Amino acid sequence: MDDAKRRTLAVGLGAILSATASAGKAATPNRYKAAVFDGFPIFDVRPIGVRTESYFPGKGAALTLLWRTRQFEYQWLSSLMNRYVDFTKATEQSLDFASNAMGLSLTTEMRDSLVGMYQSLGVWPDVPGALKTLRDRGLRLGMLSNMTQNMLDRGLSASGVSSSFEHVLSTDTIRSYKPSPISYQLAVDQFHLQPSEILFVPFAGWDAAGAKSFGYPTYWINRIDAPAEVLGYAPDGAGKQMSDLLAYLG
Repeated sequence: MDDAKRRTLAVGLGAILSATASAGKAATPNRYKAAVFDGFPIFDVRPIGVRTESYFPGKGAALTLLWRTRQFEYQWLSSLMNRYVDFTKATEQSLDFASNAMGLSLTTEMRDSLVGMYQSLGVWPDVPGALKTLRDRGLRLGMLSNMTQNMLDRGLSASGVSSSFEHVLSTDTIRSYKPSPISYQLAVDQFHLQPSEILFVPFAGWDAAGAKSFGYPTYWINRIDAPAEVLGYAPDGAGKQMSDLLAYLG
C-alpha cells in the first residue's frame, strides 16, 4: 500500500473513531435523572438573622442559632408525641422558647414579624442561574421541604423560579417531617423514579444523613460551614455554593 492510500485510510479510520466516540458520549445518560432540593439551599434565610439582630443588638446571632436548633427539634418532638404541628407553629413555639431561654423581651409584633419572614423568603443569589444550567443539562428538578406549601409556593413565585421545578413538595401534606422515610418517599412517588436516580440536595447535615439513609445519593450544600453529623451516613459530596454542585455533576 502506497503512502497516499495509507494517509487516506488513516483519515477515514480517524473520522469513524471520532464519530463513534461522539455518539457514545451523547448516548451516555446523566448519572441522575432528577435533583431534589431541600428548601434552604434555595431560600436565603440571612435576612431573618439581620432582623433578629436589629431587635436584640449584640444578641441576635445567639438567638437565631438557638431558635433554628429548637425549630427543627420541635418539629420532630411534635411528630414523636403524635401531636403534629406545621412548620409555622413549630417556628413560633421555638422562637418563644429561645427568647425566654435568653431572657429577652419578645413582643407579639416582633414574633409575628420574624415568623412572617418565612412567608416571603428570597433565594440565594446563585440559585436562578444554577437552576437554569441544571435544566439545560436535562435534569428534572424538584423541592422537598418541611416548610408549608404556602411558604414554598410564595417564595418561589416571588423570586421568579417556580417554573424551574417540576414538583414542589411539602411534608406538611402527609403531616410528617424529614428525616422520616415516609417524607423522603414523596419525591420518589411524584417523580416515578428509583431513589438511586434522584440526587438529593440538603442544607442541613441531619437532612443529608437522613436522605442517604433512605437511599438517595446526596450532595450537601453546606452554606454555613456546619460540622458533619456523626450518624453513620455521609453525603456523597459536599460544597458551599451551587457552583460546587454544578462542578460535582460535571
